[in-house]
Amino acid sequence: MTARLFAVALGAIAMAIGVALPSAVRIFRLPRPSGPYEVGTITHHWVDDDRPDLFTADPADRRELVVQIWYPATCPASASPAPYVPDAEVLAPLAKLLELPRFLLRPLEHVSTNAVPCAPVAGVGQSFPVLIFSPGRGGYRQHNTWQVEELVSRGYVVAAIDHPHAAAGVRFPDGRLVTLDSRMLDNDFVDVVVPFLAQDAVFTLDQLTALNHADPTGILTGRLDVSRAGIFGLSLGGEVAAEACRQESRFRACLPMDVWMPPGVVRSGLSQPTMWLTRDAGTMRREGWRQADIDRTLDTIRAVFDMSGDAYLVRVPGMYHQDFSDAALLSPLTRWLGVTGPIDKNRAHDIVTACSLAFFDRHLKDRPAAFDGLAERYPEVLFETS
Repeated sequence: MTARLFAVALGAIAMAIGVALPSAVRIFRLPRPSGPYEVGTITHHWVDDDRPDLFTADPADRRELVVQIWYPATCPASASPAPYVPDAEVLAPLAKLLELPRFLLRPLEHVSTNAVPCAPVAGVGQSFPVLIFSPGRGGYRQHNTWQVEELVSRGYVVAAIDHPHAAAGVRFPDGRLVTLDSRMLDNDFVDVVVPFLAQDAVFTLDQLTALNHADPTGILTGRLDVSRAGIFGLSLGGEVAAEACRQESRFRACLPMDVWMPPGVVRSGLSQPTMWLTRDAGTMRREGWRQADIDRTLDTIRAVFDMSGDAYLVRVPGMYHQDFSDAALLSPLTRWLGVTGPIDKNRAHDIVTACSLAFFDRHLKDRPAAFDGLAERYPEVLFETS
């Protein structure tokens, strides 16, 4: 979120695809999740009638969200998987911002995921813990699909929010395209709107509760265990996750990734168990982060960590900001362009998914042994607990 916005990183990836289109598209394949469940997905459009949209000038405008839900499923063998990005046009604002041809992002429409649209939920009468994912500034709800699908395959439901005006672009069902608000490039403005974006997450939890009671599609009724709810996010989404936990006690576990903590959280701390996934200062410098951004990230994380009674600080040397996302999968040239770090992409993904699963398994599935052996499996990782 700091030295490299998601917009800038995606622009570099788009250029890589333009340079080596055949190989870049051919190698972009999401890994098969390793858990026992297959993955289904469905997307919803929700309007918060009680909340004006802070980003617009018209006080009559209500806050609208597009939220994609992934869930453990039983998928017919003949079913076609969902595309990674159904409409690459939503990313066109990035191309305009970066003065790149729009066609460079179109190949993302032809990448398949492991999720099947509207597949039946797995099991009979079983309900699954719920996680909400908040993406990065200028990003898109699918940019951590590899992590989401792995979590779902291990028995979680994940709902990813496209935050209008903070995402690259959000397409609503009536065809409207809401693009990134230029004010989101100002960190002072971001500090002001993070509490508002956190309300998107609280509202999403409300909507999931309603779906569990009576899903109009009939898919998720009675299958969401909203009493076991957590939240995670990358970059701006990590700020949103932390602030949502400060606002809403129904979130029982918080996982911010590679971002500084918002002012309200630094002042009050967090009562929920929290795991921070980030890097060491030396790796951040090699990536090109400004010292002020390095200090703000590590100092605010440390401040909240020191106030917390059940906290985990995980630092992974060699990981760049985009190694926490799907970026390394999108093109073989991301490391060469400096978008991703020197760490092997599969190792990076293994570390992130293993830590995410251990954390949520412990605090949402009551598995006290979830962290056993983690430090031995990943000796290069720096683990601290409060």
